[in-house]
Amino acid sequence: MTSTTSTSAIYPVTWQADAAVLIDQTRIPAELTTVRIEDYETMARAIETMIVRGAPAIGVAAAYGMYLGARALTTSERAEFLRQLAAIAQRLRATRPTAVNLFWAVERMVQAAHAVDGPVEQIKHHLLETAQAIQTDDLRTCELIGQHGLQVLPTQPERLRILTHCNAGALATAGYGTALGVVRAAWAAGRLERVFADETRPRLQGAKLTAWECVQEGIPVTIITDNMAAHCMQQGMVDAVVVGADRIAANGDTANKIGTYSVALAAKAHHIPFFVAAPLSTIDFSLIDGRQIPIEQRHPSEIYQVGDAQLCPDGAEFYNPAFDVTPAELIAAVVTEFGAIAPADLQSTLAAKQGKR
Repeated sequence: MTSTTSTSAIYPVTWQADAAVLIDQTRIPAELTTVRIEDYETMARAIETMIVRGAPAIGVAAAYGMYLGARALTTSERAEFLRQLAAIAQRLRATRPTAVNLFWAVERMVQAAHAVDGPVEQIKHHLLETAQAIQTDDLRTCELIGQHGLQVLPTQPERLRILTHCNAGALATAGYGTALGVVRAAWAAGRLERVFADETRPRLQGAKLTAWECVQEGIPVTIITDNMAAHCMQQGMVDAVVVGADRIAANGDTANKIGTYSVALAAKAHHIPFFVAAPLSTIDFSLIDGRQIPIEQRHPSEIYQVGDAQLCPDGAEFYNPAFDVTPAELIAAVVTEFGAIAPADLQSTLAAKQGKR
């Protein structure tokens, strides 16, 4: 894995000259750099260490990781190739347990491999095409989510103040974003006054990534600490909340970055609409409700230190879940590429849409 300086548009995962190139999100906002990844194990580590993060972007990265792993296999015997590919798939699945787009993308790649009856080299070629299609489809999906989200935002005031939590922008997807896709659409339509970005402890994705994306495009953004969100709502400073999602259960319960549940409760108390923006691939119809969503536990160092500075006393214990689950009853609508849908209608509406596809 090598590092280079980048000044390109915000596409967190691209395919360039036989390698996957990732924007290193751990370096933003200090610098915009990319890493070139040429094997699946390095891709797995990049996902684990959050060089690439955000459920849709992880899915795209994992798809390319599958191809990189397949490309390196030397067997020409189809059954053995598929057996070894299954092991690669399992390694990539193990990187982040909550983001369902990861599992969706890996499974799509596995199915693509099995669908080819020809020689191994033909399977490899088809895997690259499938990974590229996953990336292209996600970009178009985010643009549709932005347009559908714009349609359901409050009609008053004319120019809205939208609060978001964590980063669900171009950096978290193939480009454009889900929650920030709605923000971008509102900004383009002249309907946005300001974004309030929760800092999003402990990794500060809102302060670092969401704010950075807004600054790049000249979108007015105000960073607030996570414990200021309810106060800002109480003061009449927020007209709507739009967040992304890492996994949505069939009933609409939504896992997103830790702290999202608190924001949803505050929005409900202040009669502010709370929207989740996410693609169909984020909905896990195999899960009845949010109690079944696995929650990733991350290293306590994310809490007790910043850089090399230790913030907490020795002897303290730490609890560091990366996500929480917002109950469906707190969500006004889930905005997908098929439109804004009430959580109670997700299973019937989207299952039908998926069947038609």
